[in-house]
Amino acid sequence: MAEVIRWQKSSYSNENMNCVELASRDGLILIRESDDPDAVVTTTPEKLEAFILGVRAGEFDHLI
Repeated sequence: MAEVIRWQKSSYSNENMNCVELASRDGLILIRESDDPDAVVTTTPEKLEAFILGVRAGEFDHLI
């Protein structure tokens, strides 16, 4: 039986909004767009943590 991946999106996204979703499997973080679920990118927890710290620090505010 195939492993079920439990995707999670931000609570800031409403049900009708396409958004980024995250999951974990085999020690890696999986990232996908809800409107293109077959295109999955992987990263490590450490790299995701560095990215999140940058987001919290406002390093990417110029993109939105």
